[in-house]
Amino acid sequence: MTNCPTLIVTVGLPARGKTYISKKLTRYLNWIGVPTKEFNVGQYRRECVKIYKSFEFFRPDNEEGLKIRKQCASAALNDVRQYLTEEGGQVAVFDATNTTRERRETINRFAEQNGFKVFFVESVCEDPDVIAENIVQVKLGSPDYTHCNTEQAVEDFMKRIKCYENSYQPLDEVLDRELSFIKIIDVGRRYLVNQVQDHIQSRIVYYLMNIHITPRSIYLCRHGESELNVRGRIGGDSGLTARGKEFARCLGQFMHKQGISDLKVWTSQMKRTIQTAEALGVPYEQWKALNEIDAGVCEELMYEEIQQRYPLEFALRDQDKYRYRYPKGESYEDLVQRLEPVIMELERQENVLVICHQAVMRCLLAYFLDKTAEELPYLKCPLHSVLKLTPVLILRLFLNNKTCFKCNHWCGAVFTAKMASCQVK
Repeated sequence: MTNCPTLIVTVGLPARGKTYISKKLTRYLNWIGVPTKEFNVGQYRRECVKIYKSFEFFRPDNEEGLKIRKQCASAALNDVRQYLTEEGGQVAVFDATNTTRERRETINRFAEQNGFKVFFVESVCEDPDVIAENIVQVKLGSPDYTHCNTEQAVEDFMKRIKCYENSYQPLDEVLDRELSFIKIIDVGRRYLVNQVQDHIQSRIVYYLMNIHITPRSIYLCRHGESELNVRGRIGGDSGLTARGKEFARCLGQFMHKQGISDLKVWTSQMKRTIQTAEALGVPYEQWKALNEIDAGVCEELMYEEIQQRYPLEFALRDQDKYRYRYPKGESYEDLVQRLEPVIMELERQENVLVICHQAVMRCLLAYFLDKTAEELPYLKCPLHSVLKLTPVLILRLFLNNKTCFKCNHWCGAVFTAKMASCQVK
C-alpha cells in the first residue's frame, strides 16, 4: 500500500477512547491487507511495574514514575522500529497519551531518523457522561484496578486524569499546521483534519469519520438452504428449498421478537437471499457487493467435479485458499476489497440484519472478530444460524423451527464462540 511505513500516534487525556480507536484501526488495516500492529505503552508500563498502587505514579512531580514511563515509551518505540524495518510491518499504532508538544516532537524526530511518516490521531472529549461511561466500561476492567472496588477505582482514575490535565497541549491548527493529523471531537460530532499526506492516511481519515460508539447490534446470517446447496454445487443463483423457506419464516419470527423498530435488512442481489428476506415482511436493501464469491468457470460444479476437471486449480486452492482466484472468478482477497464499502456502511449504521452467503459472511466475520487472512477462509458459517454482534461482545444465536436457542458463551476481546447445530424440519 505504501513504500514509506506509517506511524500512527494517538493523542489525548485518559478515558478518551484512544485504545478503542487504536484497536479498531489496527483491525481494519489488517483486514484490508495492510500489515499493522498496535503498541500500547500502558501495557509496557504494566509489564515493568507489576503492581499498580495509585494515581501517585502519574504525578508530574513523581521523578521515579516519570523515568519509568519514559523508559516504557522508549521500549515501545524500539519495538515499533523493529516491526516497521525488520518484520515487514507497514503501519504501527503508538497508543499512549502523548499530551505534550515535547513528547510529540520526540516521536517526530524518531520517525524522521527511521524514515517513517507520522499521522497523529487526537481524541478530545468534554462530555462528562461519555467520559464516565468509558471509565466504568473499560478502565474498571483494567488490570490496574483488580484489587479495589468500583468507587475506589473511579476516584483513583479521575485523579490520574488530573495528573495529565495541567500539562496537556492539544494539537493546534496553527502551532501544529505542519503536522498530519485528525482531531476527533466529542466522539465524532466534529473533526479537524490537517495535512493528509498519502493514500493510507486518507483511508485512515475516511474510516475514523465513519465509526461511532452508539449501542447497536449487527445480525449476520446466510440465506436459507438453496436447491444447489442440496445438490452439493457451489455458486449459481437458485431459489430456496422447503427447508430454506422454513428457516426464512423462523428468521422472521426471531427478528420480530428482537423488537427493533429501526432494523435495516440488507441482502445480496441473488434469489436465495432475497427470498429469505421477503419472509420477514419488512423493507430490505439489495447490495451487489454482498453477492457470493464468483467461482468463475467452477460455478455450479461440485468440488469432486472441480478436482476432476481442474486438478491443478484444485491443488492451488488448497495451498492458499485466501489468495487463490478461480479462473475468470474471484479470490477471498478480491472479496474483501469488494466488501470494504459494506464494512464502512455497517460502521455508520445502527441495527442491521445482513442476509448473505458463506464466503461473504466469512469476510465480514473476519473483520469483526479480528481474524487473519489465513484463518478467514475456514471460519464456520453454517446454514440456518444467526450471529448477533455488539461493539463489545458477541453471542451466537441459533434457530430451529420453533424457538431461538442462545449459546451460553459470551466472549470478550477475542470474540470466539461455541458452535451449535440447529435443525429446521
